[in-house]
Amino acid sequence: MSSALANGLAGAGGGLIAQIITYPLQTVNTRQQTERVARKGCDSRGSALFQILQVVRSEGLLGLYSGLKPSLLGTAMSQGVYYYFYQVFKNRAEAIAFANKKRGRGDGSVGMLSWLVVAGLAGSLNVLLTIPIWVLVTRMQTHTQAEKNVMEAKRETLLKKASQNVLSASALEAKLAELDSVKLLPYGTLQAAREVYNESGVRGFWKGVIPSLIMVSNPSIQFMIYESLSKQLRTKRTVKKNITALEVFVIGAFAKLGATVCTYPLLVVKSRLQAKQEISGNVSLRYSGTFDAIIKMIRYEGFGSFYQGMRTKIVQSVFAASVLFMLKEELVKVYAILASSKSKANV
Repeated sequence: MSSALANGLAGAGGGLIAQIITYPLQTVNTRQQTERVARKGCDSRGSALFQILQVVRSEGLLGLYSGLKPSLLGTAMSQGVYYYFYQVFKNRAEAIAFANKKRGRGDGSVGMLSWLVVAGLAGSLNVLLTIPIWVLVTRMQTHTQAEKNVMEAKRETLLKKASQNVLSASALEAKLAELDSVKLLPYGTLQAAREVYNESGVRGFWKGVIPSLIMVSNPSIQFMIYESLSKQLRTKRTVKKNITALEVFVIGAFAKLGATVCTYPLLVVKSRLQAKQEISGNVSLRYSGTFDAIIKMIRYEGFGSFYQGMRTKIVQSVFAASVLFMLKEELVKVYAILASSKSKANV
């Protein structure tokens, strides 16, 4: 097994475990990002714990795991694809750096810019290959929220008609009772896929691809910080060059924190585009594309809307990245030990 394939499998395994552990926070965070603040008396910026309790109370524990199955598939594919190509490009960058050293140029180490290019290429391939899965995950995570908002908009319309004497009291009561009797139908992966296709055709599965490609800078920044800190730790040591699992955890946390703070506004725009657009009858809250979403968010909600739910995201992504890095490195070490044992047995 090649080092690239070993890293790909290790990344997929670590990513799955990290995803399962932090998924409830991810669900709440996606809802925070896609919640519109144009409704009166509705504060979408409550604490993550409060919102988790709200979801459990209204939807049960399973509500926190909406879209988990496609999310696990997406995580396995994303981490596998990313780490595989990252290792391929990393090996190539290191080979080029070594060749340059032999020619008398450089010290043989890969520079910061090269790390950015390596991570950027791997991230771009990952986005293009896996974004349809994340469109479905976003739809499933926000479906209940979107349907409730639609019901709320209908209720507000009925009350407005009643206040204008367009609707009688008895008719209003009957209409409200009809709304209250509506139950949400089961919403799975196939239903989400059908909804996306009916709305936008095949193109709908690549909604948010532009901010997603720009967000490739997130893992690029993350890996640049990670590789730089790892290199500094190894350089300072004279005997044992390997870094411990705890050190990997801490370095991974710092790397993800820096990357998340830099790129979070793009993540909010991506989630808004991928969520169901018919959240209300207000055209100003529906987006035709990336630029349209950015302009409308600034105009109707202010710059603060680009940072909705950032605290939740920092906790979720930093913890998930730390667990992922730690598990991935440990799995690679296990593979190296097994490969070494196998080679010795064949001698």
